Amino acid sequence: MKVVRRTYRRDVSFGLMVIVFAVVFFLAGQLFEKHQPNVNELMDVNLAKGLVSLAVIVMVLIVWEEILFHVHIKPVDDGLLFRNHGTKLKVQAMFYLIIPVIIVFVYLNFNVNTFRFLAWAVVVAGLPVVGKLMSGIKNYNDFLKLTGGAIQYKNNELEGTYQLTEVKQIHLVKDKRDVLHKMKVELSGGNTVTIDLDEMELEDFYESINEYIVEHYAQLLK
Repeated sequence: MKVVRRTYRRDVSFGLMVIVFAVVFFLAGQLFEKHQPNVNELMDVNLAKGLVSLAVIVMVLIVWEEILFHVHIKPVDDGLLFRNHGTKLKVQAMFYLIIPVIIVFVYLNFNVNTFRFLAWAVVVAGLPVVGKLMSGIKNYNDFLKLTGGAIQYKNNELEGTYQLTEVKQIHLVKDKRDVLHKMKVELSGGNTVTIDLDEMELEDFYESINEYIVEHYAQLLK
């Protein structure tokens, strides 16, 4: 199994999390009113600030994938299978459930500055995180499989398997930086199939896909 993107070293990841936690803990006091109805106000506020910091840590772990999740390519048959890490999405989804629990618990048990607290909650549990999870769910089953005999892919409702014997040409669509984004597979019957790697969220594999095609499908490249 070939790893194309490794996670950060544990000490680096731990250091980053400590910094994030400390900064958020220091700033989190602005989310709470000075007067708290509980007996031990200092302890309670520090607990609340710790929970706020924990929620931010969870958000960072979801969005900043390099901290926890490496990216690898799975060899299959006589080729390679490119797909998003299924376990990654499950872990991210479980992590995400922690955030609303913390938000509700803190809101119900501490005297918060409503405007600031809700603004923080929207950022932590809002569109960037939800969008990432929804995108992962949408593309959960997407994959590109390249072998010595066929090209197979699934992009949501679009899918197909094409034997190399029926492929006339392959055109690689790249940007100005020479980064691969799409494959256009021209079939001998006259049809052209566009495999959109961007839609499939396979950006971590662009270089590896390009290398495999150039090495194994050179005679078909346009």
